[in-house]
Amino acid sequence: MTEHGTFFNPYAHGFARVAAAVPRQHLCRPGKNAEDTIALARLAADQGALCVVFPELGLTGYTADDLFHQTTLLREAERALETILRASATIDTIMVVGLPVRRDGAVWNCAVVCWHGAVVCVVPKTYLPNYREFYEKRYFASAAQAGFTQILIAGETVPFGTDILVEAPAVPDFVLHAEICEDLWAPVPPSTYAALAGATVLVNLSASNITVAKADYRRLLGAGQSSRCLAAYVYAGAGEGESTNDMAWDGHAMIWENGVLHAESRRFAREEQLICADIDLELLVNERLRMSSFTDSARAPGVQPVRRVQIHDLRRPQLSSLPRRTIARFPYVPADSDRLDERCFEAYNIQVQALTTRLEATGIQRIVIGVSGGLDSTHALLVAVQAMDRLGLPRTNIHAYTMPGFATSAHTRENAHELMRKLGVSAGEIDIREACLAVLKDLGHPASDGEAVYDVTYENVQAGERTSRLFRLANHLGGLVLGTGDLSELALGWATYGVGDHMSHYAINASVPKTLIRRLIRWVADSGRVSSDTASVLYAILATEISPELVPGGEGDDADGPSQRTEQFIGPYELQDFNLYYTSRYGFSPAKTAYLSYAAWHDIDRGTWPADLSPVERHSYSLGEIKHWLSVFLKRFFGSSQFKRTCIPNGPKVGSGGSLSPRSDWRAPSDVSAQLWLDDLERTVPDEVPMDLPRADA
Repeated sequence: MTEHGTFFNPYAHGFARVAAAVPRQHLCRPGKNAEDTIALARLAADQGALCVVFPELGLTGYTADDLFHQTTLLREAERALETILRASATIDTIMVVGLPVRRDGAVWNCAVVCWHGAVVCVVPKTYLPNYREFYEKRYFASAAQAGFTQILIAGETVPFGTDILVEAPAVPDFVLHAEICEDLWAPVPPSTYAALAGATVLVNLSASNITVAKADYRRLLGAGQSSRCLAAYVYAGAGEGESTNDMAWDGHAMIWENGVLHAESRRFAREEQLICADIDLELLVNERLRMSSFTDSARAPGVQPVRRVQIHDLRRPQLSSLPRRTIARFPYVPADSDRLDERCFEAYNIQVQALTTRLEATGIQRIVIGVSGGLDSTHALLVAVQAMDRLGLPRTNIHAYTMPGFATSAHTRENAHELMRKLGVSAGEIDIREACLAVLKDLGHPASDGEAVYDVTYENVQAGERTSRLFRLANHLGGLVLGTGDLSELALGWATYGVGDHMSHYAINASVPKTLIRRLIRWVADSGRVSSDTASVLYAILATEISPELVPGGEGDDADGPSQRTEQFIGPYELQDFNLYYTSRYGFSPAKTAYLSYAAWHDIDRGTWPADLSPVERHSYSLGEIKHWLSVFLKRFFGSSQFKRTCIPNGPKVGSGGSLSPRSDWRAPSDVSAQLWLDDLERTVPDEVPMDLPRADA
C-alpha cells in the first residue's frame, strides 16, 4: 500500500530497480578491476538500484586461461574481493561479482554476493563449456562436484552452492538467485529450480564471446528464461579488455522481465556501462498466482530444495521518480510499426476465423448487422465481409441496416450507407422513430407529446427497438445477428442491458478494446485490403467523434456536434483502456495504476506522435485528470457493470490482455461495491504532483 507521501517512489508500487554493469576489463589486474567495480557499484546505488551484477570472473578477466592455476592471481583475486567488501560498507546496493576461488583441491568459477562489508553467499558455476572455443573443464570444477555447502572466504564461513536464494524482507517479493554464463545455455538452467522455489530476480554473470548472430541468440535465451520462469533476468557480459587471442567481446548486458526487454547495453562500446531498469515484482508474483502450470511445476517431484539467506538490514531505497522503464500508453496496441502490423493481422484473422467457424457449425449463411457509421459496427462489418469471402459466399448474404433514431446525424448515416455500398453488402434502412414514439406513448412518457425529456428511458427505447428489429430480421432471413459492442464498453457498462450493443447471436468484438478497434480499421484502410474509395470512408469514420446519438443535438456552441460526447461522460477511451488493462490483466491497485498512467501520459511531447493518429489520440493528462477518470472507471467497472458481463453472448478471445467473458478470463460477483477501490484511490493517490518531482530518468 502506498500513501500520498510515497506515491512517486517506484518501490512503493512493487518495483525493484536492478542494474547490470559492464566495466572495462583489466586482464589479470584484480586490484584495478576492484576499483572499477566499486565505482560502478556506487553509481548504481546512487541511482537507487537494489542490486548490481558484474560479468563472469570480472575481478581477473575470463581469458586468463592457464593463469587461473597461478597462486598469485588467485590470491590477488581474493584480496580484490576484500577491497570490494570494505568499500561496500558504505554502498547501499547488493553487489554480485565474479572471481575464481580455490578451495578443496579445485578452482571454482564463482559469483559472490556482497552486502555492507560481508559476503552473503558464494554460487559456483554448474555447466562448464568444453566445446569449440571453450575448455573451462581444464581450469574449473563444476558445482555438481562440490562436496561441501559452506566456504570460508574473506574471514567468514558463508553458504556455498547453486541452491541459495537471497531475500531482502524490506522489499517484498525480491528474491535473488545467481547463475553463471553457460548455466543459461543448459537445457535446465539452475535458475529454473530457483524460480520454482520463489526467486523473482535471476542474475547471470557472463563472459560470452561474440560471434555473428550470437547476440540474437542471447536475447532469445533471456526472453525465454524470463518468460518461462515468470521472472526478471539480469545479464551482464564481459566486454572491452578481455584477450582477443582467439575471441572477441561485445559487452552485452540485458535486463528482461517476463519476456520483455527493459534495458540493453550498447554493444562494442569501449567505455564502461551501467544499465538500470525497474522490475515489476508485483506483476511477476501476480502472474505466478494465476499460472496454475507454474504452481504445479513448483510442487512436482524432483524439484530441488533451496536454502534462503536474508539481508535484514537492507532498507527500501527512498526515491521520488517515475519508473525506469517504458510504460506504453496503449497497452493493447504496440508502438512499433512491425509489431503493430503483426498484431492487427492476428486480431483481424482471429475474428474472421471465429466467425467463419460459427457460421459453418450452425449452417447459417446470412448475417444481420446494424451499421451506425461508428467504429464498432464498421469493424464488425469488415470482419463479416472477410468471413463471407473466405466461405465463398456472396457479400449480399450480409444484411446490413441503418436504423436512424431521434438523434442520428446525417454525417454518420451517410458514412454508414457509403460503407455498405462500397463493400457490396445488402443494405437497408429502418427508421425507428415512429415505433419508438409508440412505445413512449404506451409508457406514458412525456417525450411522446414532444416534451424534451431525454432520460434513460428515452435512450433505451431506441436501443431496444434496434435490437428487436435485428433479431426479427434474423428470424425472417434465417441469419445470425452479429454483435458490435467492444471490450471497453463491456468494462464500463456502456451498453443497454439485454439490448443494444449488449445482446446478439455472436459478439465478434467482445474482447477487442476501443483503442485496438480504431487501429484495426486504420490497418484495413492502409493495407490495401479494400479499395481506395472504401478506405476514404473508413478514414472519415475514424475522424468522427464517438457518440451514441440518442439525444438530439445541442444549441449554440454545441450545434455543430453531437449532444452526447461519449468520452466526456465515461472518460477518454485511451485512458480507460489503460486502466482496464492493468486492473483486469494484473490486478493492480488504483495507486499503482494511477502511477503507471501518469508515467505514460503526463507531459507528452506531441511532436513525437505518429502523424496518422487522430486528434483524440494526442492528449496528455495531469495527475488530477488521471485520478478523476480512474475513479469513474472503478465505479463503473467494479460497482455497476458486472451483472451485464455475466450474460454476454459468445465471442472469440482475441488478445492476451484478456476478455471479460464469464466463460474466459473474468469471473466476479455482480453485487460487489466499488467502495473498497474508491477509498483506496482517495487514500493513496494525490490530486497533484509535487513541484520538486524529477522527470523520468529512464
